[in-house]
Amino acid sequence: MIANDLAAETGFAFAHPAHAVALGFGAGLVAASRRAPPARSRVASPAVALHRRRASAPPLALLAGCCSLLGVWACALTGEHLGVADHGAMVWDEIVAFLLVLALVPASLAWQAAAFVLFRCFDIAKPPPIRWLRARASSGGFGVMFDDLLAAGLYAAGSRRR
Repeated sequence: MIANDLAAETGFAFAHPAHAVALGFGAGLVAASRRAPPARSRVASPAVALHRRRASAPPLALLAGCCSLLGVWACALTGEHLGVADHGAMVWDEIVAFLLVLALVPASLAWQAAAFVLFRCFDIAKPPPIRWLRARASSGGFGVMFDDLLAAGLYAAGSRRR
């Protein structure tokens, strides 16, 4: 499988369970296409749907932790199969990190929108602690998941009002 052909090859996304997870159950194919910026796949993430049902923070945080472990495996294997460690279509890291962010904000659309914008700013800008630690993170699935979870953690530390 050639990484550049991924957007056209939808069968790849469901050829292995790890691919389905790493590619956000198809959301990453939208992100990888030239027609949609990567952020659009995050808006449609299952994280928003879960939080809109008013799940409390501890179960969401626990779910994010379990999904992170799943993501390390899925992103490592999918990156290996693609020949690209952190392909743009692999969006599970951002879905999980945003789930963690949503666990910390009130369940209102305004808060969720603000959280999304701030999280994307942290993720795109990769402030010095994220950039520095990302450069030292291991490769493979952990490296893929690490920077987005760190961005979510920094967002949480910066926005925590309790």
